[in-house]
Amino acid sequence: MNRVFIKYGVLLLLLMLLPVSVSAQKDVRKSVRKGNKEYSQQNYPEATILYEKALSGNASSKEAVFNLANTLYKQKEWDKSIEQYNHFITLEQENPTEAAAAWHNIGNALLQKKELQKSMEAYKTALRLNPQDDETRYNLAVVQKMIKDQEEQNQEDGGQDQSPQQQEQNQNQQQQTPQNQQDKDKKAEQPEQPEQMSRDNARQLLQAIEQDEQQTQEKVQQIKAQEREAQAEQNRRNNKNW
Repeated sequence: MNRVFIKYGVLLLLLMLLPVSVSAQKDVRKSVRKGNKEYSQQNYPEATILYEKALSGNASSKEAVFNLANTLYKQKEWDKSIEQYNHFITLEQENPTEAAAAWHNIGNALLQKKELQKSMEAYKTALRLNPQDDETRYNLAVVQKMIKDQEEQNQEDGGQDQSPQQQEQNQNQQQQTPQNQQDKDKKAEQPEQPEQMSRDNARQLLQAIEQDEQQTQEKVQQIKAQEREAQAEQNRRNNKNW
C-alpha cells in the first residue's frame, strides 16, 4: 500500500512540474527569437543579453550557444566567440555539418587574431567534417598562401635576425582577411537572414593571387625568351665568324 502511494505521489509531482518545464522551454525559445531579431538589426549587445538569458534557462540550447558565439564575433570578442563555438561543438555530436560550421568560424576568429597556423588547422578540421564546403576551402587556400608568403618574407629579411616586433610588423603588412565570418544556416532558431560568407571576396583575393603568379610566370617566360634569342644571335655570330 505504501509503495502504491509513493508511486502515485511521484507521478503527481512529475505532472505538477511538467507545465513549469514546458513554460521554461518556451521562455528559452522566446529569448532566442528576440535575440535573432536584435542580431538581424545589428544590435549585437542586446542580442548577447538575450542569448545569455536563453542559456540561463537552458545551458544546452545549441541555437543559443551558436548564435551567442556569432554575436560575440561581431563585437570582435574573438576569444569569447571561440569559447562558445567550442562549447557548441561539445553539444553537437550528431550533425558533422553543423560542427563544421563552428570550426569554420573558429578559423575566422583565429585569423582575426593573426594566428595563421591555428586558423589553418581549424579550416582543415571543418573540411574533414564537411568536405563539400567550398567557402571553407577558399579560406584555407588564402591562409595557406598567407603563411607561405610570410615564410618567404621572413627568409628574405633574415627571419631569425629580426626582433619579434619586426616580425609582427611584417605579418601585419601581409595579413589580409579573406572574407567576413560565415554564419551557417542553423535550424529554425537561426536569424532570419544570417550573414553569409562573402565567397566573391575570397574568390577575388584568390584570383588576385593567381594573377600575380601568372604575371610572374609571364615575366619569367619573357626573360627566358630574351635569353634564347640572345643565345641564338650569339650562335649566328659565331657561325659567321667561323
